[in-house]
Amino acid sequence: MLFRLLRIYLRPYRRDLLAVLVLQFVQAIAALYLPALNAEIIDKGITKGDHGFIWTTGGEMLAISLVQIICSVGAVYFGARAAMGVGRDVRAALFHRVGEFSTREVDHFGPPSLITRITNDVNQVQLLVQMICTLMIAAPITAVGGTIMALREDVGLTVVLAVALPLMLIYIGFVISMMMPEFRRMQERIDHVNQVLREQLMGVRVIRAFIREPLEERRFGTANQELTDTSLRAGRLMASMFPVVMLIVNVAGVAVVWIGAQRIDRNEMTIGSLVAFLIYLVQILMSAMFATFIAVLWPRSEVCAERVVEVFDMQPSVVAPANPVTELSERATVRFDRVGFHYPGAEQPVLRDISFTASPGQTMAIIGSTGSGKTTILGLLARLFDVTSGSVSVDGVDIRKLDPQVLWKRIGMVPQRPYLFSGTVASNLRYANPQATDDELWAALDIAQATEFVTKMAEQLNAPIEQGGTNLSGGQRQRLAIARAIVRRPEIYLFDDSFSALDLATDAKLRAALYPATRDACVIVVAQRVSTIIDADQIVVLDDGQIVGTGTHDELLVSCPTYLEIVNSQLQVSEHAR
Repeated sequence: MLFRLLRIYLRPYRRDLLAVLVLQFVQAIAALYLPALNAEIIDKGITKGDHGFIWTTGGEMLAISLVQIICSVGAVYFGARAAMGVGRDVRAALFHRVGEFSTREVDHFGPPSLITRITNDVNQVQLLVQMICTLMIAAPITAVGGTIMALREDVGLTVVLAVALPLMLIYIGFVISMMMPEFRRMQERIDHVNQVLREQLMGVRVIRAFIREPLEERRFGTANQELTDTSLRAGRLMASMFPVVMLIVNVAGVAVVWIGAQRIDRNEMTIGSLVAFLIYLVQILMSAMFATFIAVLWPRSEVCAERVVEVFDMQPSVVAPANPVTELSERATVRFDRVGFHYPGAEQPVLRDISFTASPGQTMAIIGSTGSGKTTILGLLARLFDVTSGSVSVDGVDIRKLDPQVLWKRIGMVPQRPYLFSGTVASNLRYANPQATDDELWAALDIAQATEFVTKMAEQLNAPIEQGGTNLSGGQRQRLAIARAIVRRPEIYLFDDSFSALDLATDAKLRAALYPATRDACVIVVAQRVSTIIDADQIVVLDDGQIVGTGTHDELLVSCPTYLEIVNSQLQVSEHAR
């Protein structure tokens, strides 16, 4: 998976990688040439007292060192640019891919896992690319070139290399095989910690209200300890690698000096050759040790790449058709025809045989008990997920044949849980229509009964809104979300229990102000309160995923026992008739 990911996303940076390869090759050759010059200074300059040769060769070594430094800096620069570019491109592609997902795919991965994959997992792959460009490219060049240069100096000492290098590679391979499953578990533990932390931050009011801080501390502590234990196991394996590698390097160095001293005593090699061979040995083994850095990063990066590719390979269940319909009439009629919907893995369908028509200029309301499928109907119309049977059409066109952008532009949806983005009042309202003027924003706020509290804010339209609207009350968030939908002026309004946080007086004023603004639109309201939908042109009553009644308020009081039961639970008998 890692090779597949890098093959795709490194392609635009081929020039940078070529520059890294050339620069690393030059600096590796320069590094390999220096010990040979050092040997010549010892054998031809120091032992013979030739100061001119020492100065000349020393100057040559300085020049080569300068070239080596310049090439190393250049290689790091181009390598970092390629690595950062890959990280940026993968994150952008992941973000775009997740944006294509329906609710089904998002629920499959879970928001905490998707956040980890886009941030932590991509960072691990990015770090690996940077380390490969910085260390790994030069390592094999140094290892091969160092071996050749060492053989030039003395063949007899290569027995040390023949023993030390395989030992190091065998040990590194063993450690890598042990680390792979630990890193896979580590990423799963990070997902779990993110999930627990996200739940606790979002539910902090509930936690405090029920005095459950100790329980949540233990829950987070358990998740945190699991991550710590997994990280420690991987860390111990990682920590054991470097001492063993350094032990092999140092023992090999001692062996070279021991054997080399005997060969010098027998006049089979010179002191300069011994020093040069010792430097080449260190260079070869250090290049292998540099490879251990990559070996440490590789297993975790492989796991992270698998998780990233898993997101790319997940096919969205809601996709645009090959030849989409791109035009609809200005006043669209919504029709559900024998619609059924079944969540993956659920034993029973959520909706069964749902059929109704919502026309422009009318308000259609949907009411029913909790879990009866009211919100699911709006999700199907907005194509957050697709029907499993039947069809949903707008202006006579099945929405699965529509260009999704055409559909979404015609819908103004106020979700059950209104969400506001960090920014200002104006930026949140203009989220629906970036070209909206201040006058249009104030008009929408007037309709949504939000003008009063916005004008009391010091900066009014430029008043800051925190992420999720946490600096506002529930009713204020709902009214701003309603105003945001009104700013869009869509052909279809979807209100998903959007008035539940409002008091009855504000609810009545808002609905009265909303009617003129939505007179020509198709309005579908999901509600729990009968008072919210009592004036609707058509009311659909759901029970256990099926329609059990359709009509006006007065008609349903006579014909639908389920509706009558709902009314009796909320209104006094004297309020039944209007």
